[in-house]
Amino acid sequence: MNRYKNYRIFAILLICVAFTSCKMLAPVEKPEPTSMPDAYVSSKDTVNSATIKWKSFFPDKNLQDLIDIALKNNQELEMTLQEIEIARNDIRVKKGMLLPMISAGASAGVEKVGRYTSAGAGDASTEMTPGKEVPEVLQDYALGLHAVWEVDIWKKLRNAKKAALTRYLATVEGKNFVVTNLVAEIANSYYELLSYDNQLDIIQQTITLQKNAFDIVKAQKDAGRANELGVKKFEAEVLNSQSREFQIQQQIKETENKINFLLGRFPQPIERDKTAFVTEIPQQIQAGIPSQLLTNRPDIKQAELELFATKCDVKAAQAEFYPSFTINGGVGFNAFKTSYLFTSPESLVYNLVGDLTAPLINRNAIKAEFNKAKAEQIKALYNYQKTILNGYVEVSNELSNIKNLEQFYDLKNKEVQSLTTAIDASNELFKSSRADYFEVLMTQRDALESKLELIEAKKEQFNAVTNVYRALGGGWN
Repeated sequence: MNRYKNYRIFAILLICVAFTSCKMLAPVEKPEPTSMPDAYVSSKDTVNSATIKWKSFFPDKNLQDLIDIALKNNQELEMTLQEIEIARNDIRVKKGMLLPMISAGASAGVEKVGRYTSAGAGDASTEMTPGKEVPEVLQDYALGLHAVWEVDIWKKLRNAKKAALTRYLATVEGKNFVVTNLVAEIANSYYELLSYDNQLDIIQQTITLQKNAFDIVKAQKDAGRANELGVKKFEAEVLNSQSREFQIQQQIKETENKINFLLGRFPQPIERDKTAFVTEIPQQIQAGIPSQLLTNRPDIKQAELELFATKCDVKAAQAEFYPSFTINGGVGFNAFKTSYLFTSPESLVYNLVGDLTAPLINRNAIKAEFNKAKAEQIKALYNYQKTILNGYVEVSNELSNIKNLEQFYDLKNKEVQSLTTAIDASNELFKSSRADYFEVLMTQRDALESKLELIEAKKEQFNAVTNVYRALGGGWN
């Protein structure tokens, strides 16, 4: 009767512990989720350029070859792949914790107990066989298996495994995000290199024009139709353009080295066709609708998976407050002589123990871990919302940039055409002394700046298209 009474008291105690634990676990507070706009502009067309594979989006064969090399050799991408391997092994660790831990062991030893002890007195009064006492010095041999298994009653271990699996999937999305940025960075650097090549050509062509004008003004000075001031002005303009030529050459070198670094190789010439920069037209972008960012952008999917993993962490931390049930067992053979070791059932030993334990006093560490898990979950939720907002803003900015750059490029192209015509007119007027050297200099200078700005605008057009492709979530497939 007393035994049943003790069991009842023990059960009531466990119920009280569980009730107290549940009462202390406050729910995780969640901010209101951010709702996305229906469209970037008035159009709600669902066709999205992010679904285009990068090899189709970037038709330049030289650029395709560079991206292919980078995807094989880039160090940052290789480090990300190792993070995936780390996460994959973490899943194996968590999965293993759900299974019994079984170990095998063997031991050999010797023991002598005091005669005036309970064990010694018992051995002295015991006969191993009729007429043969137990010796004072005994050997001890053992061979067997031992198992420990925590029964996952509250799904603590399963939630830990689920969190590890989710974080593995998040690292895969993280790798995709690295690929997206890597493809975009190489493309932007490639178009920047092409723009420098074309700027260098323009400067060299301008130097030729300036030298011709310089020769004319020197001839006019010799004929008494110009003075030393005009000669020096033209000479200074030639020298200024020649100095800019070396600046552009340095920028070309640095951009080539930047691309080589992204490709994971030492500096070497970059294969490219600079004429394609002038003739090629940037891709037409279809932005789709904002909600497609949730499925197309790897960083948003990564943030979503990280949020789910923190929810699993909170559930696992909650389970630490509840009683845990562990089963310990073993089976094997034990004897004081090797010839008796496998004698059954005399040498057979086994044990089976079930432990039910629950934290009662000084649970501050468990509370701290639980509160930490809650804070991590709320942090992950804010990060998820921030990532979505950042994605929308990036797309919105680049779409606006593309539209404005189209207008800017058209106007700048007309300006270049006008100034190119003006150069020919000023040279003819200067030869016939109907225009002074200052007008020729200013016309050449304005034409040079305008042509360089036109090339820069073309590069920005390519970069804007590349950036909106990246912002939409394209480039990793």
